[in-house]
Amino acid sequence: MTVTQEASYLGAFPIAAEAPAVEKAEFIKKTYFHLFWAVMAFAGLEFALFSIPGIDELIIRTFSIPYAWLLIVGGFMLVGYLCERWAHSSTSLGTQYLCLGVYVAVESVFFVPILWIAGQRAGGSVIQTAAFMTVFAFLGLTAIVFFTRKDFSFLRGVLSLTGLVMLGAILGSILFGFSLGNLFSMLGIGLACGYILYDTSNVLHRYRVGQHVAASLALFASVALLFYYILRLLNSRR
Repeated sequence: MTVTQEASYLGAFPIAAEAPAVEKAEFIKKTYFHLFWAVMAFAGLEFALFSIPGIDELIIRTFSIPYAWLLIVGGFMLVGYLCERWAHSSTSLGTQYLCLGVYVAVESVFFVPILWIAGQRAGGSVIQTAAFMTVFAFLGLTAIVFFTRKDFSFLRGVLSLTGLVMLGAILGSILFGFSLGNLFSMLGIGLACGYILYDTSNVLHRYRVGQHVAASLALFASVALLFYYILRLLNSRR
């Protein structure tokens, strides 16, 4: 598909905010439907990965590799960035589905050592608590956007800058050995909440009705980020 054809194809889908009420409602329904099944797929993959024989030994061996955590975090962020960019720029539903599937799979692998450490230190209850708090916070933030109809696109610059600062702190902690305390986790929770407001606002004001899969990918990424930092905070308190 040429650039001209792509632009024409994309132009066939109106922005959700300007679409007829029925189309807008259908777009929102499809977005959250895909988000729900992305979360279910993530949970299913985690169950499958933890069922692999010898997974505990594999995790321990992985962390014996120098800078293993840096490689994991770096690879995860790179794949996440590429998937989101690819999904947002593509007009093809097939490409959007591919990006969502790859991202959920990579996220599942990334969370294996995180969940394993949480389970070893604090037991399964801390994972359930973190999941409940994530869902509660997500529903509350979603309600704020839907009831106020406010456009939170102005948060983009602040969120990007905060993310870069936090990434620098992560790299510094790995390379120089200093500890990232609870304040860092709380900052991460704030960052994730900001992204949920931003991404939910985009669902109402920025996405076109043919981009429901890309929209669900962005929301899933923000939910996973919130879950990670809540889990990190609860784990450190235990």
